[in-house]
Amino acid sequence: MEDDRVRVVIAEDSVLLREGLTRLLSDRGHEVVAGVGDGEGLVKAVGELAAAGELPDVVVADVRMPPTHTDEGLRAAIRLRADHPDLAVLVLSQYVEEQYATELLAASGRGVGYLLKDRVAEVREFVDAVVRVARGGTALDPEVVAQLLGRSRKQDVLAGLTPREREVLGLMAEGRTNSAIARQLVVSDGAVEKHVSNIFMKLGLAPSDGDHRRVLAVLTYLRS
Repeated sequence: MEDDRVRVVIAEDSVLLREGLTRLLSDRGHEVVAGVGDGEGLVKAVGELAAAGELPDVVVADVRMPPTHTDEGLRAAIRLRADHPDLAVLVLSQYVEEQYATELLAASGRGVGYLLKDRVAEVREFVDAVVRVARGGTALDPEVVAQLLGRSRKQDVLAGLTPREREVLGLMAEGRTNSAIARQLVVSDGAVEKHVSNIFMKLGLAPSDGDHRRVLAVLTYLRS
């Protein structure tokens, strides 16, 4: 459906993977408006689209790209989030790189995601993640969430949450809906809704028409 289509820019130095991602998304009705192989190319492509009034919905970028294959993709993503707050960003990485995940989440902007490249093989989950991030949500790889959960400096934020609420918040960070969380935990949707409401209250996130409390709850937790 037209309303479900998202416009994507892909930044990946492997031509084979870049073309594969393009085909994968295009076959499911989405529009890949540009494909580039390095961080500078990504910034330039998005800048040109924005200047033409055609800012994409989401950028999908590899963390490591030429010339040094360290963090060029991440740096470009953070720069783009600063220049274009309405642009969502989903980064891909071969391994869990905690520093990179933290830096990306700390940057201002809307939808954000960090997935391991292995997740791309799970086609439906990957496409769902791209769409969810494009619409302003989050998509964090379970392994990334697990690693961030273990950080001792999270304890102050989590101190007021029950073990079940922490579990629910971790699943929220992965981008799961209340129904999906209920299935995972084998509880009712109502029970999950109650846990989510308690999480909002304990994190001091009052109802607001202008803020997406679900995203704010996840980011408050991951940034602390």
